[in-house]
Amino acid sequence: MDLRQLRYFVSIVQSGSISRAAMQLNVAQPALSMHVRNMEADLGTPLLFRTPTGVQPTEAGLILFRNARAILDQVEAAQQEVRGNAAEPAGEVRLGLPSSVGQILAVPLILAVRDQAPKVTLCVAEAMSGYVLDWLRQGRMDLAMTFRPVEDRGLSSLPLLTEELLLFGHPDAALPAGPLPFSSCAGLPMVLPSGGQGLRLLIDQTAAEQGVALVPGFELDAYPGLKLLVERGLGFSLLPAHAGQAEVAEGRLRAWRLDPPLLSTVHLARPTDRPLSRAAQAVERLCVSVMRGLVASGAWTSARLLDPP
Repeated sequence: MDLRQLRYFVSIVQSGSISRAAMQLNVAQPALSMHVRNMEADLGTPLLFRTPTGVQPTEAGLILFRNARAILDQVEAAQQEVRGNAAEPAGEVRLGLPSSVGQILAVPLILAVRDQAPKVTLCVAEAMSGYVLDWLRQGRMDLAMTFRPVEDRGLSSLPLLTEELLLFGHPDAALPAGPLPFSSCAGLPMVLPSGGQGLRLLIDQTAAEQGVALVPGFELDAYPGLKLLVERGLGFSLLPAHAGQAEVAEGRLRAWRLDPPLLSTVHLARPTDRPLSRAAQAVERLCVSVMRGLVASGAWTSARLLDPP
């Protein structure tokens, strides 16, 4: 049986007559009778019996009628939902952000989604970039931002912008004004994310390339905790410029630029082994748009946009 046969059968039962149903459906009566016979042959039981005034469903016919009507109603509802979705994105989208990115991007993005895609529910989860990427691999996120390109099977990424990392320390730290060479970090007590996190991989790679020995006194996978340890004079940290700008403005931290600048790249990662919903595509576009606005306004300190994806 197919949907057409189900529609024919429902129309016959509702009209109580094959001839009336044929007129309503604009189908020849012999063809409609043949569809009924084919359905009865497929199911192995009579579905209709004739009366002086038309036809009535048998017990089996009533069972088929109830189920056919439910199936057709569900198909119609699905079609309406699909058409509505095509007109305007709707549904839940889960976005994973590194905490330093979430600090500047989360609220403007949520507001942009509310204004430009009001039927989309955006759920933002923040963590260090390594954890965010794991969530995307596990299917717990629809989109994610990371500090390194994604080369996994089933995932792809686009580089969106580069941002400068600064050396943050206690305001009373005895270091020259700078800019400082990366080698100035040698021997300093460092407060860093743990190995495997995107920024830590970049820092370790730079240290290895320049032959600089870093001394991580503390490892912590939380930006607020990292900054608090630095603020209390327990070490120095390398963080995105915007991540500590508020504390620097308040005199709680001091920042030094490096020469040459140490740059990290923010990538937007998405799955390629499953379709991205229209709602997720809308959030993806708004991510790019909002980030560009933040950089253009100067709110995303020391960031530079890359070529449009």
